Amino acid sequence: MTFKKTLLATTIAFMSANVSADITDSTFVLAAGDPLVSQQWHLQNTGQSGYSLSSGVAGNDLDIDFSHLMGIKGRGITVSVIDTGVEIAHPDLAANVVPGSINLSDGTDSPIDLNGHGTSVAGLIAAVESNGIGGRGVAPLANLIGFNYLSNQTVASWFVSHGLSEDFRQLDRFTDPRVFNQSYGSTPAVPQALDYVANPFTEVQDLVLQDITQNSHWGRGAVFVKSAGNSFGSYNTYYKGLPIQVLPYEDGVFYNNNGLPFHSSNISAENNNYWNLVVSATNAQGKLSSYSSVGSSVFLTAPGGEYGVNAPAMVTVDLMGCDNGMNQEGEHSNSLHGGSELDPNCDYNGVMNGTSSAAPNTSGAIATIMSANHALDSRTVRHLLATTARKTDADNTGVDLSFEDAAGELVTYNAIPAWQTNAAGYNYHHFYGLGAVDVDAAVYKALFTGVSLPKQQITQWKTTTSNVEIPDASLNGAQSTITNESALIVESVQVKLNIDHSRLRDLAIELVSPSGTRSVLMSARTGFLGGNEGGYTDAVMLNTHFYGEEAKGDWTLNVFDTDKGTSYTLGYNPQIGLIGFNSRNNEIAGVLKDWSIRIFGH
Repeated sequence: MTFKKTLLATTIAFMSANVSADITDSTFVLAAGDPLVSQQWHLQNTGQSGYSLSSGVAGNDLDIDFSHLMGIKGRGITVSVIDTGVEIAHPDLAANVVPGSINLSDGTDSPIDLNGHGTSVAGLIAAVESNGIGGRGVAPLANLIGFNYLSNQTVASWFVSHGLSEDFRQLDRFTDPRVFNQSYGSTPAVPQALDYVANPFTEVQDLVLQDITQNSHWGRGAVFVKSAGNSFGSYNTYYKGLPIQVLPYEDGVFYNNNGLPFHSSNISAENNNYWNLVVSATNAQGKLSSYSSVGSSVFLTAPGGEYGVNAPAMVTVDLMGCDNGMNQEGEHSNSLHGGSELDPNCDYNGVMNGTSSAAPNTSGAIATIMSANHALDSRTVRHLLATTARKTDADNTGVDLSFEDAAGELVTYNAIPAWQTNAAGYNYHHFYGLGAVDVDAAVYKALFTGVSLPKQQITQWKTTTSNVEIPDASLNGAQSTITNESALIVESVQVKLNIDHSRLRDLAIELVSPSGTRSVLMSARTGFLGGNEGGYTDAVMLNTHFYGEEAKGDWTLNVFDTDKGTSYTLGYNPQIGLIGFNSRNNEIAGVLKDWSIRIFGH
């Protein structure tokens, strides 16, 4: 980018003596001092292998050159790691740990991590830089606190780890988190109903997230970052008390889902909650990571890598010692592991991946942006990320689904569009949201942003009763329209659905904005095991595709049935073998009963 080249050239004279840079060909080299940083491709991708068997493609990274050169690295921003815990004594984390961590098992200030996942997440966010060991974090000067929430999932633990004190009063210390990282999630096998009566805690969670997002830190608020999930091709659940792997089956081929995601990020209630910024994952080639869940609830994408064997994963902090964590003694395909010369004590690993990695990379990015301008409120930070996100995998053509309709004709449906530009000029792809996080571009804007977004408004749910048939295997689907009178600029849209249908995997659900932008709320071939009370019952879906568009006008919902019974959902358990789900086609047309919409905007 031109501004980066200019600023790199003009600021090089002001760099401190301990920062090493090579601006030949306008390429900034990260400061020395961490022996593993050269393999941390998510920070600066030069085509390295990350200790795996193959290399990435240069340039596919978070783009942090300018920010790190200028010393903008998260100082003064605290990130909360809500996870398996954090080994806060780790020598590459300890200097950035501040008071506030809690062991939710015993109330002490040591959130013991017996798994290593949370410790690796913390390392991606804010591992210490230039201390002669390991690598570094995206925001290596940020503060860290941690919670071992995943082994202590009580209501009280949720409140404490998500920003409330033990007596349920919001904290207001300077070191309280402005970023909350949630590298966890669920993969429901049936649609989830938004039912505050049956599940009042859901409403309380929503109110708490809203309050902290809007009102903490004297009105500047905080950002809750959420991983989209790791279930693109299959997922795991329980059937009659037994664990099963759930997978697609079509044309006589296992795991064949015609290139479509098998599990949508929009199914989980945590992912279709507006107050969570949902992130999908890319690999070191800048393409969708093979496992990453996707959907219209995804706001951004960030590096998550692959598995660290055949292709690069993340290089980050691990539990200390060769008997703990992901890096242990023995033979490994990742050359960093097993007590290597670079890491003889096995304190780091090269196999951390998943949207569990994309989320902390985004959290570190947000901490960096916030530290560039501490006055920015959380919505403005989100806006800067949206306006600076860049296309990745720009040639991705989406997915066309061909199927035989009820009349026996072969028809084609554009099930996942290629990159689209919405009516407000924002790029969008259902795999990548508004695009890849670009730290430098967002930081540059943050430095010169003095005005926050106008006050947010949230419309009431507006509902229409449709009772429109959904014909079997037909592109002549159900259609229904709601007119919105509120003259807002869209930040996000939520839709709530009630549909009767016996094979939800057949359905594709679209929303068309008043400006004519078509967006897929739920892609066809999603691997449900069944419906919720016969279909979708008060199922909520979030959409970020319409960011910046005008909300006033007609919003149209389209529902198509794309299969007359040729594709199936299977479950597998070694004890009981294969189990068939959705094996019978829906002989009676489904019905779009009613739907509702509400707008988050300004």
